[in-house]
Amino acid sequence: MKLWDKGKPLDKAIEDFTVGNDRELDLFLAPFDVIGSMAHAIMLETIGLIKTEELPLVLESLKRIYQLIQGGSFIIEEGIEDVHSQVETMLTQELGDLGKKIHTGRSRNDQVLLDLKLFTRDAIKNIVELANRNIETLLARSEENKDILMPGYTHLQVAMPSSFGLWFSAYAESLVDDLLILLAAFQVTNQNPLGSGAGYGSSFPLNRQLTTDLLGFEKMNYNVVYAQMGRGKTEKIVSFALGNLASTVSKLATDVCLFMSQNFGFVSLPDELTTGSSIMPHKKNPDVFELIRARSNKLSGLTNQVSLITANLPMGYFRDFQVIKEIFIPAFGELADCLRILEHGLKNLTVNKNILENKIYDYLYSVEEVNKLVVSGIPFREAYRIVGQQIESGNFDPEKSVHHTHEGSIGNLCLDAIASRKEEITDKFGFSRIEAAIAGLMH
Repeated sequence: MKLWDKGKPLDKAIEDFTVGNDRELDLFLAPFDVIGSMAHAIMLETIGLIKTEELPLVLESLKRIYQLIQGGSFIIEEGIEDVHSQVETMLTQELGDLGKKIHTGRSRNDQVLLDLKLFTRDAIKNIVELANRNIETLLARSEENKDILMPGYTHLQVAMPSSFGLWFSAYAESLVDDLLILLAAFQVTNQNPLGSGAGYGSSFPLNRQLTTDLLGFEKMNYNVVYAQMGRGKTEKIVSFALGNLASTVSKLATDVCLFMSQNFGFVSLPDELTTGSSIMPHKKNPDVFELIRARSNKLSGLTNQVSLITANLPMGYFRDFQVIKEIFIPAFGELADCLRILEHGLKNLTVNKNILENKIYDYLYSVEEVNKLVVSGIPFREAYRIVGQQIESGNFDPEKSVHHTHEGSIGNLCLDAIASRKEEITDKFGFSRIEAAIAGLMH
């Protein structure tokens, strides 16, 4: 069964090619298709296209389908094109002609748009929760290790003293900024396209504000043409935000892999979180962080893929958009997996407390020695020259102590401020308002 079926058979090869793996991917969209259909049915009743006594029948049937989905027993049957056709088929089987009314005032175009936005909105919520957990873990590890010094590098050359407090909280703050970008992508997503039809509206007096409110959207995509132009654009913007967060995760994973090597020896993982070698019995490999890095880097390329698929498309709907689903929908699960295992790895990471006892790190303190001379009254450029001559002559013998007090430095990490910023950004997503709207719809 196809929503566009006019009674003429389609070439089997063409059907298989055009449907692709939509049936599998549409299972991710199934609960959202039902939720969107419930809101649409309520709206149709308010404008007289579904009778008042019919609405409870439609809603109860849709709720039963939703329960099947949640229970894992919902399938898209052989011969049925997609989730939209499956839901309408099930409604029609149960309610007869009443089930056929559900598509009134809708096109499959705005139905897919709506499903994808509801799915994306929910998937972003999961990513935000996982990112928040990693931020909290990083801040906790930062507080726990704030007094343990480590080398800081520029150009991979020993530069100045850093600390594990700085290292952990640097990535926490980076993830907070990533949440800010994700918030912007979420706000683009959180606009209702339902009612745009095939991109040119409807002659029915649809109440788009009602479905916007019922589904907990912040606002609607007002222009019906632009609502359809948002297909692909929304995915590109969200993909950028996901890739941006993934790049932070990749960078952190790279640090861990580097710092675990014997040449650095800054951190270690317990045996159960490492892998071995089939030939070298001493090996303890950080495979988990290497895979986090690779999968995160893969996600960073998602924006480019979406951009290339949509680059030369004019206004209107095209079947090209179907291909985006194949790379976009799985991306959330891939990033979620990386964030879950990253949190686990960070909690089990052990830091080396005695790194700077090695004399190869003495030069870390050169700036500290210059600053001490400046405080004693020697101009900075002259103090720089004096310490430089000590280093060149082999007479550099620093006092190995650090006293940094300004905001964001070794002695003043501003962890509470970073945590507060995280909460401020997270609150702006408005997840609780959305949850309340959906709960009201399902009541």
